[in-house]
Amino acid sequence: QVQLVESGGGLVQAGGSLRLSCAASGRTVSWYGMGWFRQAPGNEREFVAAITWSGDNTDYADSVKGRFAISRDNAKNTVYLQMNSLKPEDTAVYYCALVRGRMPTLGAWGQGTQVTVSS
Repeated sequence: QVQLVESGGGLVQAGGSLRLSCAASGRTVSWYGMGWFRQAPGNEREFVAAITWSGDNTDYADSVKGRFAISRDNAKNTVYLQMNSLKPEDTAVYYCALVRGRMPTLGAWGQGTQVTVSS
């Protein structure tokens, strides 16, 4: 069983930056794709970004392409999301998950980390 702990969220003004981290424990996630998802109040959880196990390939939702960057450090069992040029519509709780493509797998979710972007 894998446990995921997200951190790094906070309150930031529009145009600012944040870096989220997701630390995995319980089993190695080195062989899994990892992804970030977000959920705003009243909305369904949506895909944000994903990275393959090797880190060679990344995928982004159109809404964040060019602004966000996903990366991973398999030695630390950690995946990151660098968020630049933040917009108020990026406000949400951000979650990480093991993924296959853009789909979460293994049913493991962390508690999430709140990102709030003020205008």
